[in-house]
Amino acid sequence: MHFIRIVLLFSKNNVIQLQRKWLSLPLLLLLPFIIVGLILWIIITFFTPDEANPIRVGLVDLDRSKETKMIADLLDDTSQLSSYIQLNTMEEQVAKKKIQNNLLSTYIVFPNDFTNDLYQGHSVELPIIGNPHQPAQSQMIKEFVESVTRHIRASQANVLTINHYAKELGMDDEKRNDFIFEQFKEFVFYTIGRTRIIDKNEITNQATANPVSYYAMAGWFVIITLWLLIIYNFLYKKDTNTLKQRMKLYGVHELQQIIAKIFITLFLTFILAMMLFFIIQSFMNWEIVLSDAIRIGSITGLYCFAFLLGIAILEVMVPSQRLQLLVYSLYTGIFLLLSGAIIPVIYLPFRLQELLAYIFSSETFYWLQEIILNGRSYSDFIPLGGMVLTSLFILLGISNVKERIFK
Repeated sequence: MHFIRIVLLFSKNNVIQLQRKWLSLPLLLLLPFIIVGLILWIIITFFTPDEANPIRVGLVDLDRSKETKMIADLLDDTSQLSSYIQLNTMEEQVAKKKIQNNLLSTYIVFPNDFTNDLYQGHSVELPIIGNPHQPAQSQMIKEFVESVTRHIRASQANVLTINHYAKELGMDDEKRNDFIFEQFKEFVFYTIGRTRIIDKNEITNQATANPVSYYAMAGWFVIITLWLLIIYNFLYKKDTNTLKQRMKLYGVHELQQIIAKIFITLFLTFILAMMLFFIIQSFMNWEIVLSDAIRIGSITGLYCFAFLLGIAILEVMVPSQRLQLLVYSLYTGIFLLLSGAIIPVIYLPFRLQELLAYIFSSETFYWLQEIILNGRSYSDFIPLGGMVLTSLFILLGISNVKERIFK
């Protein structure tokens, strides 16, 4: 009870501090809108492709086999479903010249031994030559080709299994080769046919499929994060060593002050965040029902709590106030970049994408995107809740250790 009374006392003092500075606080709360406006303008200009100027990609077939011709034709046909990507088969010298003249974003090469490696069980690769003047477009095509390569390898594994048993059955070589080719075609058509690759990118990359709604939601997410940082720092108060010693004599600890700041920052930011969300929703005409609003509010609250716990951990670990501001800024910038709100996840390296499920900002933005933009009627709170509990235990552990060391 004593611990709770102290937390409530500091919370009351924080509210009084906000009331005393009510003139400067609104100006600080408007600062994120200016920052977000500049960021969104840069991101939309840089990452959103123009339908009138699609990404041009060359296909160079050095193997010239019926397998590579089939894959090239299939990719060419599939890509036409996207108004942002155009694939054209050409000679390598032509592709190099177009790269030099900045007429191609990149070109893909089917190497000489592609078919032989495919049927011999060797790892198949599709070299990608990018345009140094178009790095974002080249990276996007790289992700596209890596997806194609993974599907081809899956088909290769199945075909090799069939080929192995066909040899054991004593099938004639010519018939077996024709049979294997037909099986390979079926697997390839199943895995990369029927516009599966392009559809997947359109679903997951809302930045190009629905840029206005995506960046409106991303801007809201960034503003919430900046509000958390600003309000938490606004409540910072430097205590002298003498005052700290006197407070310890009365059973007051640093953790109680931190919890009070977290509570007030969380409460104020959550109210502002939901008010801003419904304002944006009225302009965007998002189809949000009551159950969606509850889930969005719950996810937002968990995110705010997790973010503030991270800042609190840094405050306990970093004693210098000037250094704290630098660390807070780096912490905020890194987690915003990894969330997908500034740079869409599809543009991040594939290996990094596999780790994003363990980062609270990325997990939050993913579920907000699923609910608001994709209309998903359910959400998983367990991963985000687990991250919040883990951060809370870390904060309690570090605070306890620090209190014992400096006791």
